[in-house]
Amino acid sequence: MAGNSEDEIVSDDVKFGFQRPEMYELKLAGTATVYDRHIFLCYKSHEVWPSHLESSDSDPLPKLFAATLKARRDDIKLKTILTICEVREDIGLSDGDVLIFPDMIKYRNLKESDVDAFVEDVLVSGKPWTSGPQEPVSGSYVFVCSHNNRDRRCGVCGPILIEEFSKAIESKDLINEVHVAACSHVGGHKYAGNVIIYSTDKEGKIAGHWYGYVTPDEVPILLDEHIGEGKILERLWRGQMGLHTEITNKVNELSVLSGITVDKKGNAPVETASQGCCQGAAGFSCCRDANAEGKEVEKGQGRLKSCFRKWDKPEVYTAIGVVGAVAVVAVAYGFYKKSR
Repeated sequence: MAGNSEDEIVSDDVKFGFQRPEMYELKLAGTATVYDRHIFLCYKSHEVWPSHLESSDSDPLPKLFAATLKARRDDIKLKTILTICEVREDIGLSDGDVLIFPDMIKYRNLKESDVDAFVEDVLVSGKPWTSGPQEPVSGSYVFVCSHNNRDRRCGVCGPILIEEFSKAIESKDLINEVHVAACSHVGGHKYAGNVIIYSTDKEGKIAGHWYGYVTPDEVPILLDEHIGEGKILERLWRGQMGLHTEITNKVNELSVLSGITVDKKGNAPVETASQGCCQGAAGFSCCRDANAEGKEVEKGQGRLKSCFRKWDKPEVYTAIGVVGAVAVVAVAYGFYKKSR
């Protein structure tokens, strides 16, 4: 039996875990949801969440909260997204608690009967909830998608990452400073392990950064460099709270023209002519889903085709590569300089 169990673990890792063939194959920058405020509703354990938790009849609190947010969407000034996180008494998260970022506040024990008033008071009117005191929260929060019933990849990768984070947090004596919990679907299970980190940036502001393709090897790096020093791990970066897609899309379009990529570990650029897309400087990438790639490439290359029509193909490719690479580096550097 023990042999079979080990075989199953290896098989899961190859099919759904960190050894699966799709790892590092897709672009990451610009794949995070565009939003300005993130709400986490603490509800049960990730092990029992159904596939579509926010529409499950057997889970009325998440369903009602999600439906109310959708109904009041036009009344809520900030673009707000809802994610479910697991109950973790060890870090002070109980059933019905609500965490709000970047506000860094927590409300306790939300019930179904409270949802309408909570949304009206806190999210529409921007006032404290009349039925419960708000509590400030401190430190950094790490959320790892572990929604197994939604997608097996996050179901395999998520719990392993949470265990690794917990071990590293303890070994680095960060128990009171860094908190980790499982969360529900955040979009892009193909990027598992998916990690969202809310922490203080170099300017002292709360920033929410999304990472994809995170493996156990990156856990201490994220703790030391991202949380400890405010550095972004660019090769795994999906985007951040408050950052709209215009900048990353422009960088991605320029990357399409450059013909340059970084390897799977973020090392020196290598050619990827056979792939037809690239991951450019500073971790930015141009890879698109199949249904979107053609239109964006055609749009980005329209004028270039007419400008270089009389040139030989090698000259065109060389010129495009140089211009695109320089532009990617310039735009990426300017963006990060401003955002840090």
